Amino acid sequence: MRELTYKDALYEALDQVMVKDERVFLIGEDIGVYGGAFGVTGDLQQKYGKERVIDTPISEAGITGACVGAAITGMRPVGEIMFSDFVVLSMEQLVLQAARIRFMFGGKATVPMVLRLPGGSGTGASGQHSGSYESWFVHVPGLKVVMPSTPYDAKGLLLASIEDPNPVMFFEHKLLYKTKGPVPEEMYTIPLGKSNVVREGKDLTIVATSIMVSRAMEAADQLAAEGIDVEIIDPRTIRPLDMEPIVASIIKTGKVLIVHEAVKMGGFGGELAASIVESEAFGYLDAPVRRLAGLDMPIPYNRNLEYHAVPQIENIVEEARKIVQGKY
Repeated sequence: MRELTYKDALYEALDQVMVKDERVFLIGEDIGVYGGAFGVTGDLQQKYGKERVIDTPISEAGITGACVGAAITGMRPVGEIMFSDFVVLSMEQLVLQAARIRFMFGGKATVPMVLRLPGGSGTGASGQHSGSYESWFVHVPGLKVVMPSTPYDAKGLLLASIEDPNPVMFFEHKLLYKTKGPVPEEMYTIPLGKSNVVREGKDLTIVATSIMVSRAMEAADQLAAEGIDVEIIDPRTIRPLDMEPIVASIIKTGKVLIVHEAVKMGGFGGELAASIVESEAFGYLDAPVRRLAGLDMPIPYNRNLEYHAVPQIENIVEEARKIVQGKY
């Protein structure tokens, strides 16, 4: 199968769905003439015109509010927030409007919109452009939260998100844009709420999201040389969350490590840990549920400090080794 970058997989998904469905339009800052801050929208404005690829003023509240209104009236908007950190300026439109409308109108009104959110550290963009805010939206009934970790998942999950009748928060890690992987040419969807077992093993379960999936994979290769066999699960969507493969894996391994970039306090890993404890898997655990997450601080500008603020491959190896060797 041919390979595409994560960025190009997203572009292809948008291009193909815009041909198929005239209700789909794109809206955001610098997504048209400039082609997007990270190049995802490329030449789509040249292909489809300024009415379907709309450059906006610097107003995240305006972008999100336009998406909500358009979605209610039958369109399928895909908004881009240039950096996911700026989604804080859209909270009223998202939390009080988009997430609640379907409930408040008894299902007679839907809000089929996607908000693309480039985020994460590693690019030297400092504290206001490098955050991970997915857990905020997991807490809001009515929103779906998607975190693709590969080019294949990026395309399939974006197409599924555009088809979904609910508002979807689509988090894209900035460091993943240049990564490559196999991607089919045809349109395909990956169901939201379907976890993926990306590596099978018997000694330890690692549940990782976004860029931490590839880091966990590299850590697993190192651990395999030590005789430690790691199973890795990527939830792909953290709301809705598919617990079945996670529970089945923990029943097999008896140990689990949760890895995400967002800070540990109030992070998604805490909800996942509680779900594991409340599940059938609890009786099979022979070690505490462990979390490896970002430090409780904004992302620093200094490159060395930035590196140490979030989990790296060596941190995953160390934590996994301690769990398997019973050193907690």
